Parts: sequence; structure tokens; C-alpha cells
Amino acid sequence: MKIFRATVAAAFFAAICVGSIRAQQPRPGTTPPTTGTSAPAVNVPETKIALLNSDEFADPKTGIVRLVAAMNRVEKEFEAKKVELQTLQAQIEKATADLAKVGPMQSAQINQQQQDKIDQMKKEFQRKGEDAQGAYEKRKGEVLGPVIDEVGKALDAYAKVHGITLILDVTKVQGIVSAADSLDITKAFILEFNSKNPATATVTTPK
Repeated sequence: MKIFRATVAAAFFAAICVGSIRAQQPRPGTTPPTTGTSAPAVNVPETKIALLNSDEFADPKTGIVRLVAAMNRVEKEFEAKKVELQTLQAQIEKATADLAKVGPMQSAQINQQQQDKIDQMKKEFQRKGEDAQGAYEKRKGEVLGPVIDEVGKALDAYAKVHGITLILDVTKVQGIVSAADSLDITKAFILEFNSKNPATATVTTPK
């Protein structure tokens, strides 16, 4: 729909321009007036565009090593919490399956007691899951934030050195359906950043 509207708008604009040009053309047999002045010079800036795929920054094998190391660090810190939630979820699933099997052979009172216990486990799972998710997002921002800032500054510097005036991230810009491979600076930038910023280097994190 966006492409259709853009096409229609372009066609409409072109029609207006053509009509305007035709209206300004002199009628046959007439001589256009001479003003004696030339059109003012217009400074059109030169533009060099490059494409970037920021999703590749986090690739464990070919991405930015410092960013990948930071992500692994956060994942390791929350591994115990992840195992705890997985264990609780398995307990809920087992208790639910057991109740479904023995429920018809038990009294309604016992079934209700077991169901109440399952419901309590579900509430605990939800609460712990929400707490873990909040803590995870906060910690990820603390650890990854400084690295992402460094990547952004390095990208600005890379653009200046190579005379790039506009970088488009294909993961965020819609409508790019085809482009020459020479426009993609992703791998080149990653290689340069990794060479100057090894994963073992110290990264300043906010306290």
C-alpha cells in the first residue's frame, strides 16, 4: 500500500511538473522575454550512502567480539535463575499431568487441594519470571550500554574517514529491496572495530 501511494504521488507530482513546464513554454510565434540575469547557483551536496546490518554485530562467530562477550557475560550471570525457572515449570507440568491421571480416582476435596497447589506454583513461576526478566533487562543495559556507545562512536568515525554522509541500517529501514554489495560496510566495519577493540580490553561500565 505504501509503494502504491508513493507511486501515485510521484505520478501526480510528475503530471503537475509537466503541466507547469508546458504552461511556461512560449506559444508558437512568440519570443520569450529576456531578463538579462542567469539563474542563481545552487550548492548541491555530494552524498555517499552505505548500508549496514546491525543484527550481524551479535553473531557469535563473525560479530563484534566485545559485544558478544558482554552478552555472554550477562547470560552467564542469569544462568542459575534460568535453570530455577525451568525446574519450576517442569514441576508444574508434572503436577498437572499427575492430577489429570489420578483425578477421576480421587475425591473432589483432594483434587481441589492439588489444584490449589498447582495454581500457587503458577503464580510463583509468573512472579519469579517477571522479576528475572526485569533484572535481566536492567543488567543487560548496564553491561551492553557502554559497548553499544563505543560501537556508535566508532561508526561515526568510520563514516568520516571513508567520506560516508549517510548510513542506513537495513534492520530498521523498510523498503530497501535491492542494493549493490559494495554498499554494505557491515563486515568491513566489524573487522576494523575488532582489530582496535579486542574482547579482553577493559570496558568502563556505570556503577
